[in-house]
Amino acid sequence: MSSLVAYEDSDSEEDRSGQASPARQAAATSGVELQLPSGLPAGGDAGSVKGKPSSASGSSSTLHSAPDLQYRWREGERRGSRETLTLNPPKRFPTDPWTRQASSYPCPESSRETEQGHAVKGENTSLNTQKRPAQQPQIVPGRVKPYVPKRMRLRQLDTRDTEHASDSELQPDSQHDSGLLSQVSQSVKPYLDSKYSCTEIPKRLLFKLLEHQGPVNGIQWCPVPQSSHLLLSASMDRTVKVWDAVDSGRCWKTYSSHSGAVRDACWSSCGRNILSGSFDTTAHLTDVETGQRLAELRNEFRVCCLALQPRDPNVFLCGGFSSEVKAWDCRSCQVIRSYKAGIQQTLDIVFLPEGKEFITSTDSVSRDSADRTLIAWDFQTTAKVSNQIYQERYTCPSLALHPKESVFVAQTNGNYMALFSAQRPYRINKKKRYEGHKVEGYAVGCEFSPDGSLLATGSSNGVVHFYNYLTSRVVRTLPAHQQACVCVTFHPVLPAITATCDWSGEISTWH
Repeated sequence: MSSLVAYEDSDSEEDRSGQASPARQAAATSGVELQLPSGLPAGGDAGSVKGKPSSASGSSSTLHSAPDLQYRWREGERRGSRETLTLNPPKRFPTDPWTRQASSYPCPESSRETEQGHAVKGENTSLNTQKRPAQQPQIVPGRVKPYVPKRMRLRQLDTRDTEHASDSELQPDSQHDSGLLSQVSQSVKPYLDSKYSCTEIPKRLLFKLLEHQGPVNGIQWCPVPQSSHLLLSASMDRTVKVWDAVDSGRCWKTYSSHSGAVRDACWSSCGRNILSGSFDTTAHLTDVETGQRLAELRNEFRVCCLALQPRDPNVFLCGGFSSEVKAWDCRSCQVIRSYKAGIQQTLDIVFLPEGKEFITSTDSVSRDSADRTLIAWDFQTTAKVSNQIYQERYTCPSLALHPKESVFVAQTNGNYMALFSAQRPYRINKKKRYEGHKVEGYAVGCEFSPDGSLLATGSSNGVVHFYNYLTSRVVRTLPAHQQACVCVTFHPVLPAITATCDWSGEISTWH
């Protein structure tokens, strides 16, 4: 047995002198063939090199390199005798991709470096023939991002868009404040700190507003007490207007974003935006200050009525010339729910207390009973709660909810208003019927006073009727217009102010 030292040189003695090196000569003399272990690079410096006999005699010998000797190549000592030389470890990787493990072989950049970045001279490392297990990559916080599924990424984007739309569309923006909403009426200011008193029936005309060129379908006071002197009107002349109907009687803003007649319009709960529905099949959300259209919600039918969700001001119901009612979200501009029934048109929508259920008035009248004339819906499940509420063969063009009690009233084309319970099973109150006015096919609206003591309605002959809610008797009539009076609304702060509108485009405020 002979012990030899095996090393590799890029420029070996055999290449220079044409003769074999002493180590190779000794191996050839003894009949030993040098072989490298599997998984190591060809020509590498192994910790141990085994030899097998080339002859069939069966003699064998093993060549071992001294494990404790450390070799390093030094320039100028390439020729010489058996003096101790140092050899750099190989810097090549195995060619077999299945056995390649980066952690088992030294990389060219793997030499230890000092804090200044220079390699330490005289430091050697021994190469172990055993494969070390592959090291898991270290995740540096802030550099390597974890994988997020596509569904979660889309959900996060929707959440961000929702928050941005909620902040930009429906929240007040102090940078765009103008005199329209920041001004407080001198007539309203004394009543802001006091509780609403008993409603008074108006007697004389305060202002007459005549700028609309077509019939006015609806009017509404601003729900914010500080801006309650502003009156919103929707007209068939394709415009929506905002008026100072208490102090000056002038028109502050005109919005002409619709290409068809505006059938309904209402304020947002914050008073900064206006929601309008038109016969051009769209519903628009408009900024009151700038007049900019924040959202355009396109339907497949002509819009006739709108209703804001009491618990979520970003959601509203939209109905019209269709068999279904859609629930829209202003932030995402998408339909979130759909309520389908066997009808042709939805005339009006009103939310019941707490906003969990709502009532729709339709044009569906059967031969023997008014099945599906009034339908109660569950807002969350879109299920029909009841469709046997009103059994008489009259359609109901408008609905109104009592501000304090759990009841609602329906205006009927039978020239009377019927009172219903707002709790299941929504039965009609047969003891109370508000009669004396004429409807005659007009979409005549009705409304309760803020304290709930009075019920007002227009009529086809232009006269406004005030009823006592408890006794259902007419308290007073007010000849307001020459043509059909289609809407009456009480001021939310001032107890003696009422506004009316008619089919000729005239708006009047009464005191």
